[in-house]
Amino acid sequence: MSTPPENEPDYRFTLANERTYLAYLRTSLACYAGGLSAVQFLDLGGGRWPARIIGVVLVAVGLVTTARAYRRWQQNLTAMRSGARLPVTRLPLMLGATIAVVGVAGLLLAAWR
Repeated sequence: MSTPPENEPDYRFTLANERTYLAYLRTSLACYAGGLSAVQFLDLGGGRWPARIIGVVLVAVGLVTTARAYRRWQQNLTAMRSGARLPVTRLPLMLGATIAVVGVAGLLLAAWR
């Protein structure tokens, strides 16, 4: 039994998938920049450990986002070519929750200082 040939999807869907991938990469870059900036410039007292934790979390989220964005782009392209449903992702939820938690933590630490 052979696999069905892959069909090339409408170029608009392919380009939309690529734009989504690039948007995730921009988000990753923002996480890297925010994390490195937090470590370098954020002074919340207490031996700078709060800034280091915030920085490490943001850079780690940037790394995860970069890897998951590529995988999502690849899965979407495969699904479109084979006529399958697009896969479900939790990446936006993970990004939104992490950024919200880091933001609230930074706000509380700044107010506590």
